[in-house]
Amino acid sequence: MANTKSAKKAIRSQERKRQYNLKRLTEFRLARKQVKKAVESGNAEEAKKLLSFAYKKIDKAAKSGPISKNAASRYKSKLAKLVESITK
Repeated sequence: MANTKSAKKAIRSQERKRQYNLKRLTEFRLARKQVKKAVESGNAEEAKKLLSFAYKKIDKAAKSGPISKNAASRYKSKLAKLVESITK
């Protein structure tokens, strides 16, 4: 356990940041799953609509830190290819 006042404050701060990052990650993962589910069901129009929503969540996760910029780019590319495969 932390002994100094600053160490105790750091623990509180870390917990707030952890909760924030978990929220961003959960939203990002849920958005990806929704797009994949729409593609699997064959609903191209819904998949396109959800793709822009997923982009927004991925970008927010990259901006705030839980995933890197390159990982975000990779996820967006994979989702775009997935949606494109159903629209052809």
